[in-house]
Amino acid sequence: MSDTAFQPVSGFDLPRYAGVPTFMRLPHITPEDPLYTSVDIGLVGVPWDGGTTNRPGARHGPRQLRDLSTMIRAVHPVSLTKPFELCNCADLGDVAPNPADLEATLDRTTNFYTQLKARNITPLTAGGDHLISLPILRGLASDGPIGMIHFDAHTDLFNEYFGGTRYTHGTPFRRAIEEGLLDPQRVIQIGIRGTMYDGEDIAFGRDNGVTILMIEDLMERGFADVMQQARDVVSNLPTYCSFDIDFLDPSFAPGTGTPEIGGPDTYTAQRCIREMRGLNLVGADLVEVSPPFDPSGGTAWVGASIMFELLCVLAESVAASKKPS
Repeated sequence: MSDTAFQPVSGFDLPRYAGVPTFMRLPHITPEDPLYTSVDIGLVGVPWDGGTTNRPGARHGPRQLRDLSTMIRAVHPVSLTKPFELCNCADLGDVAPNPADLEATLDRTTNFYTQLKARNITPLTAGGDHLISLPILRGLASDGPIGMIHFDAHTDLFNEYFGGTRYTHGTPFRRAIEEGLLDPQRVIQIGIRGTMYDGEDIAFGRDNGVTILMIEDLMERGFADVMQQARDVVSNLPTYCSFDIDFLDPSFAPGTGTPEIGGPDTYTAQRCIREMRGLNLVGADLVEVSPPFDPSGGTAWVGASIMFELLCVLAESVAASKKPS
């Protein structure tokens, strides 16, 4: 059971609209805090959208996600998982981006996650646009390539934009494969849809062994069958999960930069994540929540709820890894 210092503030003790908002009302802990060395799972914001190519705004995602996450409670309603008792969870603050320098922000983010890995802290990240996944993977995959379950409307396997720009929110996983951070044979992408430029991204992925499932696979086969395939693809080796909010149909999550119609509902997304229980998870992210496109906070509430689902499966994985063999 976690130390009481790591427990979130209860709505029975302080109204949810009161106090300083942190992820899920957890304590905010910095590297200078003596408790930092006891953190098992760190919730981190990366407030940056320098990789966005059309509709910016995801840099404001972590702040709105923190605010809406104050509604999260302590126990999963189905699995009855109590993540804050399984692991010491804390809000570790934000990676400080350089909004005027893409390369500098990538380096800062890589350094932040390299330090988390060195301290054996498993990250759950709120973006930010999807390019943030690349430096996160650079920090986490220093021991060798890892697998990934990727929920998204887009592959993010494009090579370049605008005649040579190689670092955008549409290219992170192409770069991650090229840099040896991801094992493409252990990567599965779920929910891909929407009009295409030319299909080169899909061809690259499949030619390199990535399992790419279009939205029709999910809708026609159902989440249980698709997620069993995902489990088979990643096996019991270290695996990352990346969840783009545009995986969902925009009727459920309109606050995102690149919405695509024909996506799943929020319940299907929850069930997909729950099917990851028991996997060897080394981290996860929730990206592309863009508050300017949904100032009401509805999309951020969906995002915060998905983060709790991710936290529960992460906490079970981290707790299992710490048990004596």
